[in-house]
Amino acid sequence: MKSFFKYLLATIVGVFIASFLGFLIMMGIFGAMISSADKPVDVKDNSILYLNFSETIVDRAAENPFGDLDLGPFASVKQIGLNNILKAIENAKEDSKIKGIYIEAISIPAGAATLEEIRDALIDFKESGKFIISYSDIYSQKAYYLASVADNIYMNPEGGMEWMGLRSEIMFYKNALEKLGIEPQIIRHGKFKSAVEPFMLDKMSDANREQTLTYMGSIWNHWVKGIAQSRGIAADELNRYADEMLITNAKASVEYGLIDSLIYKDQLIDKLKNLTDTDLKKDLTTITLAKYIKAPSPVKKKGLAKNKIAVVYAQGEINMGEGGDGVIGSEGISKAIREARRDSSIKAIVFRVNSPGGSALASEVIWREVVLAKQAKPVIISMGDLAASGGYYIAAPGDVILASPTTITGSIGVFGMYFSVKEGMNKKIGLTVDVVKTNKYSDFGSVYRPLSAQERAISQQGVEDIYQTFIGHVAEGRGITKDDVDAIGQGRVWSGVNAMDIKLVDEFGGLKRAIALAAEKAGVEEYRVVDLPKLKDPFQSFMEDLSGNAKVMLLGKEFTFIYKQYEHINSMVKNQGVQARIPYDLEIY
Repeated sequence: MKSFFKYLLATIVGVFIASFLGFLIMMGIFGAMISSADKPVDVKDNSILYLNFSETIVDRAAENPFGDLDLGPFASVKQIGLNNILKAIENAKEDSKIKGIYIEAISIPAGAATLEEIRDALIDFKESGKFIISYSDIYSQKAYYLASVADNIYMNPEGGMEWMGLRSEIMFYKNALEKLGIEPQIIRHGKFKSAVEPFMLDKMSDANREQTLTYMGSIWNHWVKGIAQSRGIAADELNRYADEMLITNAKASVEYGLIDSLIYKDQLIDKLKNLTDTDLKKDLTTITLAKYIKAPSPVKKKGLAKNKIAVVYAQGEINMGEGGDGVIGSEGISKAIREARRDSSIKAIVFRVNSPGGSALASEVIWREVVLAKQAKPVIISMGDLAASGGYYIAAPGDVILASPTTITGSIGVFGMYFSVKEGMNKKIGLTVDVVKTNKYSDFGSVYRPLSAQERAISQQGVEDIYQTFIGHVAEGRGITKDDVDAIGQGRVWSGVNAMDIKLVDEFGGLKRAIALAAEKAGVEEYRVVDLPKLKDPFQSFMEDLSGNAKVMLLGKEFTFIYKQYEHINSMVKNQGVQARIPYDLEIY
């Protein structure tokens, strides 16, 4: 027995020491990775900037030194910031070591407005006289729209491309909910406020179909116009190619002028070598976008500018609280705006909004901070892919609102939704719930019973009150009447082009233009840009990425579409009550 305890103690001590040493080694590895990530990248002469857009593009990404760490299904989410992409392309334009840009992308993991900003940056890059070459085995419509700015577009001889127009697909849950005995109880204002339609209908309403076709057609026409200008093909012809499904193989894409030539990858490399005067027997000198972002700016500035322009990033669904990656928290964003307002060295604020909306109350909290900031200094609104419903609510007070032609905005409307599972519990699985309450409405909003007629009337009045507040804020911010806002409101979704026509947007432009305009309004020429809210510690972001990926894996990595539907339903159920958000999770295909 004595020997047993001796060996047990030795084992425990051994495990403890091994765990401690393992922890120290792990911290050492992480520390080394963070240290190496902070080192500036040396750009070699005669380099080509390589863009493959393999990471998900967000407005601003957290620094992640563990991005290349392979942990199997728990690998961290790879993201890259649009702000860094735009800065890299701008730097490459002035960098004598960069001879051109090579794009190789099958698809672009970004929204339509983000895509537009990158494309505009590439068009600006071409003013340097440097080349842009694009090559891919397959071109999605998004990838081709971006690639259309290239001097030459190449494709694998057996490759293919999509050219068929845009579509919107919406899943409806009404019949499934009926089978489960779940009753969605919906209160809304506006015939176009269709966020709740999947829960109450089995197909699109006429109003929703009308608005969807309008903004989707606007985006498609903008893409067609851009490609027509870049490729010298009439817009009518491009539409004919799509209507008649003429681009069915690689040869057809060359025949109709969308692709310049069909070549293999080795032939493409030889062309790039010729463009950079590289010996055919030597390797090309390339640098990835992720590495080039870390390279020093080729334009040397004198000292550190005292004046600042703050860019406050608000990306994701709007909720109460601090928020986080992909979630706009009322408290977190309000603090960032307040910090920018109170800092005397910050002369103007760019409020970057990329949101489908969310909580009406959280939107009101943020709206108030934007109003206070506008009283102190210029506030320029920069809309991303989405600035709709609650996203427009928080943008409305801005001095100037900028958007992309393909931004999805508007959706000025409010709805309330509650779920009752009484029938499903009682009749499907035999569960019943009884309640004791002190007052008549103590169990208002309980999922265990449907709303009464009086409760529906109370909820409807709440929705109407918030809608009136919403259109009042928009009317004040845009300098138009409430009746005018109501006429273009009713929950209707608009593209950036549509929004310009109805005075919801002042100017087309991206983040770069918004910063320049903010400096102009503030009357400053020398300035530096500061980003708010401050990013999280890289280790914290890494651990959060792991937990997020674990959830995706548990729900089935192969079922991404189903997972998206799950997230949408979960968000709507979790946020029962009054909301100001866009109809559904929009993706442009």
